[in-house]
Amino acid sequence: MSQITVRPAEEADAPAMLALYAPYVEQTTVSSEYEAPSLAEFLGRMRTYTHQLPWLLCEIDGELAGYGYASPHRTRAGYQWSAETSIYVAQAFHRRGVARALYSALFELLAAQGYYNIFVGITSPNERSIKFHSAMGFVISGSYQDSMFKFGLWRDVIWMAKSLRPHDTAPSPTIPYPDLRDTPLCTRILSTAVGYIHLAPRQKA
Repeated sequence: MSQITVRPAEEADAPAMLALYAPYVEQTTVSSEYEAPSLAEFLGRMRTYTHQLPWLLCEIDGELAGYGYASPHRTRAGYQWSAETSIYVAQAFHRRGVARALYSALFELLAAQGYYNIFVGITSPNERSIKFHSAMGFVISGSYQDSMFKFGLWRDVIWMAKSLRPHDTAPSPTIPYPDLRDTPLCTRILSTAVGYIHLAPRQKA
C-alpha cells in the first residue's frame, strides 16, 4: 500500500518543489514567469509567504507529487482578508486527486485563519483548469484581457473567486499560519486531505 502524506512544506523541500515548478515556467503558460527562479529566489518566496500563509506539499511513497500555497492577493490593508492560491502537480500524478487534496486543505486552513476570499488567475485558454476550479467552488469574476505576453502571444487571464464565509460582519484580524501549524486542527485538516487522493497502477514506459 502506498504511503501518502500531506504536510507543511519545509525549506529542505525547496529543491524538489522548484524542480517540479520549473517545467510549468519553461513549457506552459500556467506561470507568467519566463525563466524559473533560482533556488535562492524560491526560498526567499517561501520565507516571505510562510510568515503568514500556508505552503503544503503531497508526497506519495517519498516522491513529491505536488505542492500548493497561498499568497497575498494585494498588499494594501483593505485586502488583507483575501488570498491567492496556486497548485502544481507532477506530471506522473495528474488526475489522482492531488490538486483536490491540496486545495481542500488550503481552503480549511485559510478559513481557520479568518480569510474571506480566495482568488486564482488562469491564463486563457485553459478549460480544464476552469472546469476544475468550478468544481472546487470557484466562480468566474472577470478577466484581464490581453494582459500577459508569453510564447509570442498576448493572452487573457481569467480570474476566479471562492468565498470562504459570509461577508455580513466586520472582519477580525487574521491568524498567522505558524500559530495554527502545530495544532490538532491543522493535523486533522492535513490528514483528512489525504482521503481525496486515489492512486492507480503506474503505466509502464
